[in-house]
Amino acid sequence: MDYIEISVPADNDGYVLLQCPNCGDYFKIRTEDYEDDGVFSIFCPSCGLSGDSFITEDVIELARNIAENYVSDIISKQLKDLERKTKNSMISFKVKGTSNRKNENPIYSTIDSLNIVNFPCCKKSAKVKPIIIMSGSYCPFCGVKHYEYE
Repeated sequence: MDYIEISVPADNDGYVLLQCPNCGDYFKIRTEDYEDDGVFSIFCPSCGLSGDSFITEDVIELARNIAENYVSDIISKQLKDLERKTKNSMISFKVKGTSNRKNENPIYSTIDSLNIVNFPCCKKSAKVKPIIIMSGSYCPFCGVKHYEYE
């Protein structure tokens, strides 16, 4: 296994949930915008800062659990092979215990209380909290402050 792919589902409107690494606020952008190679940075609509990763804690936890289970399976297989090879020899090896697998809970597109905001600067949209819309939100694609109600 060279890599593990984790699928993050989009909501019914085609937006994926992201979390700001700076302020912890949640927002959503369209799947095609997230996968677009032309989008170099993502900015938080709430604090306006960019970050290295906007992956939510749920996705990070799932990735860790998958990785731990994968490593555990490899170690378990190696120990079983060693047990089999040492059977009926002068020194034997016995594997006891059960596997402590981590739960690999699927990711759901949660947080439905976000509203769509159209950003004229980049001609793209995002879903943000209603309070952020009223106080002004930053464009997730260029970082420009946008006021919905002018």
